[in-house]
Amino acid sequence: MAIRKKSTTRKQVIDLTGPDGNAFVLMGIVKSTFRRSGAPELGEEIVKEMTAGDYEHLITTFDKYLGDHFILER
Repeated sequence: MAIRKKSTTRKQVIDLTGPDGNAFVLMGIVKSTFRRSGAPELGEEIVKEMTAGDYEHLITTFDKYLGDHFILER
C-alpha cells in the first residue's frame, strides 16, 4: 500500500474584486515569481503577453502560467 503525504503547499487565493486584482499587482506577481525562480526574462515575456489584450485576457494569461500556484476568485 502506498501512503501519500498531504501536500504542504497550498495555492494562494487572489480576490480579483479587491486591490490584489489590480492589473499592475497581477503583473508584479508574475515578475516577482519568475525573478525568484531565476527566469526574470520569462516573467517579462509573460507580462508582455498579458498586456496584449483587455483585462480578461490579462487574467486568462496569468492563470495559464501561474494557475498551478494561484487561485483567482471573483
